[in-house]
Amino acid sequence: MKKIRLFCLCLLWLPAAGLSAQVVDKVLDMLGADTVPATVAVTADSDSIRLATVREELSAARLNEANLRMEIEQMKLAAYAADSVKLAGQKQRIDSLRQHTQGVPVVVEDDTLFHFYAKRGGLSPQQRAENVSRDITALGKRFNLHPDSVYLESTDIVTDVMYGGKVLVSFTDQDGLWENCTRDQLAAAKRTVIVEKLRVMKEEHGFLQLCKRIAYFVLVLVGQFLLFKLTNWLFRKVKVRIVRLRNTRLKPFSIQDYELLDTRRQVILLVFLANLVRYAFMLLQLLLTVPLLFSIFPQTKNLAYQLFFYIWNPVKSILYGILAYIPNLFTIFVICLAIKYLVRLFRYLAGEVQSERLKLNGFYPDWAMPTYHIIRFLLYAFMVAMIYPYLPGSNTGVFQGISVFVGLIISLGSSTVIGNIIAGLVITYMRPFKLGDRIKLNDTTGNVVEKTPLVTRIRTPKNEVVTIPNSFVMSSHTVNFSQSAREYGLIIHSEVTIGYDVPWRLVNKLLIEAALNTPGVVDDPRPFVLSTSLSDWYPVYQVNAYIKEADKLAQIYSDLHQNIQDRFNAEGVEIMSPHYMAMRDGNEPAMPKDDLSGNPKGKQPE
Repeated sequence: MKKIRLFCLCLLWLPAAGLSAQVVDKVLDMLGADTVPATVAVTADSDSIRLATVREELSAARLNEANLRMEIEQMKLAAYAADSVKLAGQKQRIDSLRQHTQGVPVVVEDDTLFHFYAKRGGLSPQQRAENVSRDITALGKRFNLHPDSVYLESTDIVTDVMYGGKVLVSFTDQDGLWENCTRDQLAAAKRTVIVEKLRVMKEEHGFLQLCKRIAYFVLVLVGQFLLFKLTNWLFRKVKVRIVRLRNTRLKPFSIQDYELLDTRRQVILLVFLANLVRYAFMLLQLLLTVPLLFSIFPQTKNLAYQLFFYIWNPVKSILYGILAYIPNLFTIFVICLAIKYLVRLFRYLAGEVQSERLKLNGFYPDWAMPTYHIIRFLLYAFMVAMIYPYLPGSNTGVFQGISVFVGLIISLGSSTVIGNIIAGLVITYMRPFKLGDRIKLNDTTGNVVEKTPLVTRIRTPKNEVVTIPNSFVMSSHTVNFSQSAREYGLIIHSEVTIGYDVPWRLVNKLLIEAALNTPGVVDDPRPFVLSTSLSDWYPVYQVNAYIKEADKLAQIYSDLHQNIQDRFNAEGVEIMSPHYMAMRDGNEPAMPKDDLSGNPKGKQPE
């Protein structure tokens, strides 16, 4: 009886514990057919009533359980419907973003495996891609790698691609939506990609591949050593050939009478150039070999690329700069060509004007070449101004700073130079003298031998070359003997003193005859005599004669003075020097008794 009561209490407790109604029915079926009637027949009526009560409670519990199950199913349906709507909204939003969103690639050794589009756990797609790339790269460089050991492991939230207990990459439902599949399907597909990449990396980083790389390294070293030996051997051969050329083909190199390079110096120079070529070639070999050695091993491949870029980037920049500069270079070429032909045109016109084949009113022939030089300078300055914007680096601050500095130095240190240049230009167009003219500049007399923008050089009759700054020429008075000699005839003059006892007509006649017999004196216009003074003791006569050759001024004066003496001695006329008193108390006349003119004695005037 006690066992039956305990069993009934268990039946009451089972529905409350959440067991299904089918379990309760199964128990009642087991007891209802045989055991319960027998037991009830034995027990008292009170037990029957109690059993009926238990059955009513069991029926109520079944009804409650059915109601509860219906409510749970309705809640599940509502949650599923909400999740479906949410999922559909997410999918629609991702579809709209897919057209404008580019995934972040997972790159392993320059090979793109897949892309990330969504965040996970606070990590951006870029961070996820970097972490996965780093982990796969580190795994692929292991010597004991087994790519087929990569497996998948799923949870309620993510599906992980793992190797040896380490997570390589995790995929979420969001990742699956971006790829239009479930996360499990996505993880399986990407696992295949990862396994294939790991197999390739195993082949590259395996032990056999390491042995091959070491062999390549040794082979490159040996090749470089042999290449150095070959270079040195070729240089020795070239050096021997150069030494042999000294006695065969080499000849002294001379400029006019100066021997600039004899054969010995030529051999030394050629050997030096051959050395430079050898060292440059060996340096080029090293620059190519060192990056090649580093590129053999994956661990140093990045360093090899970096070293190679250190070499290649400057060369590439220069080549790109040259290619990019070709349009500007063409523009500069056109400008230079145009200026060149303009200069030639003005040079031709200047030559025509200078030779007087082309005559311009008010423009003298001797202005032609100076004007040409000025125009040429202005054209070249204009060319530089036009070319300046096309020069490489002209817009940089360094280039502009250097230009300003050079201009400042020139402006501060060249005031005297600029003054001389301006004075030279003014002198050119003032035309006070020309090359070859005999001039007198203050106390300096001589021929102009050189005119430059800065100075004027004069050669004196004693062959002394005097250099005079143009600014000094501008501030001094200049006497030009040659200009008057060319145009009108230069008048030379000399004074003599003759006693009052000699008629002035005779003196004038003798002086004119002496002048006409002087080489360089022209007879048209004829010489003339001026009585410049009547002193207490003697009158002063000045003979004037025209000459055309101012360069021979000193010689003409000398010849004139000699002819005057000869002519007066021949006539027996005594030339009275200054302060000479003509007192006759029996002394002899002051005339030579015998000279080279053929008159042995002075002849007294009639």
